[in-house]
Amino acid sequence: MTTSIRRAAAFAGVGTLALVGSVLVAGVAALFAAIGALALVVDEGVVFDLFARPSDRSEGRLRGLAAFSFATAGLAMLVIVVDLPTRVFAAAVCLLVYGNLVEQVARSWNNTAITATAGFTVGGFVAAFAAQIVVLSVNDMPIDSMIPILIFLSASGALLAGLLRSVLFERDDPLVMFSVALLLWLFADLTVTVTPTEVAIAIAVTVGFGYLSWMLDAASVTGMLTGVLLALLTIVLGGYPWFAVLISFFALGALSTKFRYEQKRENGVAEANEGARGGGNVLGNAAVALFAVLAFAASDRLPVASTVFLFAFAGSIATAMSDTLSSEIGGVFDKPRLITTLERVEPGTDGGVTWQGELAGALGAIVVAVIAVVLFGSIGTLGGVVIALAGVGGMTVDSLLGATIEGEKIGNQSVNFLATLAGALLGAGLSLVVGLPA
Repeated sequence: MTTSIRRAAAFAGVGTLALVGSVLVAGVAALFAAIGALALVVDEGVVFDLFARPSDRSEGRLRGLAAFSFATAGLAMLVIVVDLPTRVFAAAVCLLVYGNLVEQVARSWNNTAITATAGFTVGGFVAAFAAQIVVLSVNDMPIDSMIPILIFLSASGALLAGLLRSVLFERDDPLVMFSVALLLWLFADLTVTVTPTEVAIAIAVTVGFGYLSWMLDAASVTGMLTGVLLALLTIVLGGYPWFAVLISFFALGALSTKFRYEQKRENGVAEANEGARGGGNVLGNAAVALFAVLAFAASDRLPVASTVFLFAFAGSIATAMSDTLSSEIGGVFDKPRLITTLERVEPGTDGGVTWQGELAGALGAIVVAVIAVVLFGSIGTLGGVVIALAGVGGMTVDSLLGATIEGEKIGNQSVNFLATLAGALLGAGLSLVVGLPA
């Protein structure tokens, strides 16, 4: 057994103490606070050798164990102070420590990013599910009817944690744990109705989609995790029609990225990493859509009709599709003009557009609109026009931002986010102006 596996197993053993919170949360908070305090004074011996990370050895203190213990104690206090569900607390802690343990075991077998990520997410998923079952059992709460939502929460938490761990450092584990706990708390508080079959199909479809995107070099590991998480949440909180709209962007966007890739590389406008989209790129294009899905799921508590969030979702995806096709198709033409002055600029210049790219972008928005009209019976032809206009409008905002503030003030991912936000607001606003059905 390697040092990394032993250390991960030791952390898993400590993290398992969180399950005692199903009986006495205050005691668990005190226990972990005490462990954290002791970790700061232990500087040698068997315990130190067992828990010390490389950075701990150089500093002579178990700062990793201390940070984890204090964070767990703080999370336990949220159970007491603001009624964070105990099962969410236990799930977040166990997901992190056992996910890390399985990851280390997986790394000893095959030390690649995809293997480590798969190990963490699978191990974290199983641990989170088991922790919730334990808490419910100890408190004599019904379990059978809760199985689908427990699976959904465990899968969502594991994917989020895997994503965060792929972009953060090991010392940031407390941040990962808090993020997972808050996400699961949000989802546990939503009115989510899902059957075992539905959640199983949703996980299978999204994981298959993510693995395929990675295999085809359409996404990096972080991009794959981001896409899978977004897809899972879209299916469960929105439905398969919402997923179809989302997947249309991922699929056509990936194909357009590969379109004449070598020519775009020669022009200096090709995406890096052979066109594989990273997590930041995926989030920049789909974060607004995710927010719209969450708002739709919580619409029974908001003073806004649920249809408004559907148009916001479709408008943001139409913008992402338009912008991607415009950039990727327009990038093969070498006579772009700056959108603000119409003067000739070099290929790849922020805010540079070609008529071919603009046409491709408009067609992309229309594709999203048509899919939405076909799959959502309540939208109708007028709703399709609204979505197409929102996509083209968002694409134009992206070009204007590129020509004015991108580079010096904000990066491409921020521009993508602002453009999709503009498309979402246009879609939602126009739906209200023209009086589309609520």
